[in-house]
Amino acid sequence: MARGRLRVYLGAAPGVGKTYSMLSEGLRRQGRGTDVAVGLVETHGRKVTAALLDGLEVIPRREMTHRNVTFTEMDVDAVIERKPKVALVDELAHTNVPGSRNDKRWQDIEEILDAGIDVISTVNIQHLESVNDVVQRITGVPQRETVPDEVVRRADQVELVDIDPEALRRRMAHGNVYPPEKIDASLSNYFREGNLTALRELALLWVAGKVDEQLDRYRAGHHIDDVWETRERVVVALTGGPEGDTLVRRAARIAARTKGADLLAVHITRADGLIGADPANLARQRTLVESLGGTYHQVVGDDVPRALIDFAEGVNATQLVLGASRRGRWAQLLARGVGVTTTALSGPIDVHLVTHAEVAGGGRRSGRPPREVLSRGRRAAGWAMALVGMPGVAWLLEPYRGWLTLSTEIVLFLLMVICVALVGGMKPAITAAFVGFALLNWFFTPPFHSFGVTGLENLLALSIYVLVAAMVSAVVDLAARRTREAARARADAEVLSTLAGSVLRGEHALNALLARLRETFGLSSVTLLERAEEPSPGDTSDPTAWRIVATAGGAPCTAPALSDTDVTIDDELVLTANGRLLDASDRRVLEAFAAEAAVALRQERLRREAERARPLAEADKMRTALLAAVSHDLRTPLASAKAAVESLRTTDVQWSEQDEEELLATAEESLDKLDRLVANLLDMSRLQAGVLGLSPQPVVLEEVFPRALDDLGTDAERVHRTWPDFLPPVAADPALLERVLVNLMSNAVRYSPPEERVLVTAGVLGQIMEIRVIDRGPGVPDTDRERIFLPFQRLGDRDNHSGVGLGLALARGLAEAMSGSLTPEETPGGGLTMVLTLPLDLPPDQLEHNPVEGPA
Repeated sequence: MARGRLRVYLGAAPGVGKTYSMLSEGLRRQGRGTDVAVGLVETHGRKVTAALLDGLEVIPRREMTHRNVTFTEMDVDAVIERKPKVALVDELAHTNVPGSRNDKRWQDIEEILDAGIDVISTVNIQHLESVNDVVQRITGVPQRETVPDEVVRRADQVELVDIDPEALRRRMAHGNVYPPEKIDASLSNYFREGNLTALRELALLWVAGKVDEQLDRYRAGHHIDDVWETRERVVVALTGGPEGDTLVRRAARIAARTKGADLLAVHITRADGLIGADPANLARQRTLVESLGGTYHQVVGDDVPRALIDFAEGVNATQLVLGASRRGRWAQLLARGVGVTTTALSGPIDVHLVTHAEVAGGGRRSGRPPREVLSRGRRAAGWAMALVGMPGVAWLLEPYRGWLTLSTEIVLFLLMVICVALVGGMKPAITAAFVGFALLNWFFTPPFHSFGVTGLENLLALSIYVLVAAMVSAVVDLAARRTREAARARADAEVLSTLAGSVLRGEHALNALLARLRETFGLSSVTLLERAEEPSPGDTSDPTAWRIVATAGGAPCTAPALSDTDVTIDDELVLTANGRLLDASDRRVLEAFAAEAAVALRQERLRREAERARPLAEADKMRTALLAAVSHDLRTPLASAKAAVESLRTTDVQWSEQDEEELLATAEESLDKLDRLVANLLDMSRLQAGVLGLSPQPVVLEEVFPRALDDLGTDAERVHRTWPDFLPPVAADPALLERVLVNLMSNAVRYSPPEERVLVTAGVLGQIMEIRVIDRGPGVPDTDRERIFLPFQRLGDRDNHSGVGLGLALARGLAEAMSGSLTPEETPGGGLTMVLTLPLDLPPDQLEHNPVEGPA
């Protein structure tokens, strides 16, 4: 059976018209003769949307009971049994009622698709898992119903339902989205114009990414290699040279000319990994690319121009930025170079050859002399073998000249040349070849002891000897160099792997880097220095011009000129090492350490800045939430009280005594609610500022509890208490303890089913009293139990109109201020139990002998 096709309408926010578009598409298909049925649609009381259901078949929902409350969910079995061609299922990210076959509605849809039924569904951008945290930072509202991005990306069609933010706000103001009582709060909170604009951009970017994926699949499936200029993508090629910074900035300026253009940096490395770029330069340039909003890539390939073009075509690049050649004129005459070859292969990709300060460098990558692979001793031995060993071979062969042929003598000299190449490299070997040519001509080629050559055959043999010797010397020297480079690269890789492992194991990044560097090279100390003032000539030896950022080992170095080895990272940072001089081969790893040390320093500073900014962010979050609370929760009771008073003062209506009593009761109830709310806000602000006034004294629970019940009003009827006849006093502030009990009981009443009562128990356990407030509500998952104590948090509420969410946060703060605690526990059989503990106020001798009496 073929799997059904999924079509998703994606919106930026509630009310943009996703459900309306889904139902309209269902009616359109039904009008064409397609069998369409509604699996589940949520109209949220919107009349225009509900009117579209009149012409569609609606499959009855399945009723489920959870904790004595009846809910309705989509009947998946009924939909599959009905087997329409197309099923309309709203709200892809919806969480099903506990006890359902699947936890999420998208899992129900997967079953329907597997049955061969096409599905049309809806989802908002805030419910996609990848952007959920971004949406929360933008709007300040957490979204707990999410759907994995992959579910939506697998959809055969994703259509964006877009609407201008101002048009959506007008639609809401006209009552087409939410009921009238929610309009003001919604417009001033979640549906602010800035929030809607940001959500709209998120939705557009997400759909653009989906379109890019579809385009890539289409091009790959149809073997299309040509570049399609659907979006500007600028690729900059980095060699690891110092000119890379110039190239990256130039490419960033090119990309900035077009809105939404992508910047990609690529470095082509050899397949054998033996010849690489300067790691310090590459690390710095990678950081620069990422700071400019680009991405860094590394590609393996021996043919650099071909690999570069393959990468550019693979990412559908439109422009390619290269640096002008640093090779000399003669080298450019002998070979075209990467820039010219890449331009010839580029096809429709525009190639920019950027000049830079390194063009006059004659091919040098870093301004330092090329690194010698062989040690000085090896090179000296090679020259000695060339200048002394070759005459020695002639001296040994001279007595046997009559017995050996010229070809045998040439082979023996050639063997000596190969030995010189293995020991000393190419230059001594070429010298040995020419010395051998002279010796063979003088001692072993007629006429003897003369540089003349008799016979064309002898001249040809000597010439071939020189040519073969030079060629063999070059090959042997190259093989020897490659072997040594491979061994060195392996050692470097092991060092860097150990370094990465130490960081991944959780060691402090910067300290781990410096400590590992000191251990690796056996140094006495390693120090990272930062310039302390504006640079001036000759300040490398002035300790006052530098400050120590981090150090490992013994006495730190105080200036670059005072160190045995130093590596300049950038204009501000220098890594210094003391203990011994490091040779050129070790500097490569040292530069990699230095580059990573700079990155680690920046990350550490960013982390400290983030920690300093966190209290400000929390304060701003609190301020935003407080403004949101004031905008609705304070206005609502104030508006009710004002309306009641205005009604009483009006002369147009004659109120009966009963009506006047009701209006006065409404005003009193609203003002009491306002008073409690303001008191909570003030107490929370005092708690956070650490200036809450306390009056601890012996308090008997029997005296405080009745006053707390009076504050509950009519809700007090749903509270039942049970505890022993005698309870010792606790050390607490009576007014604050009353506030804690009121907040805990009102919260329990709010979330308990109407037919269930809230149970309050108390008992003594050792030197503390435990007061338990037990409800039979929906409970709270273990992972969310600490979140319910955050200010302005209403965990699980589906609207923003049930209070400011200060009750539990304030209750815990007041409990801790009285040296107590407040912790949540699961109620056996379902629900939540809040456990308030307070110290007993008894003399020490009574505390020691106080009988343990648990809660009743």
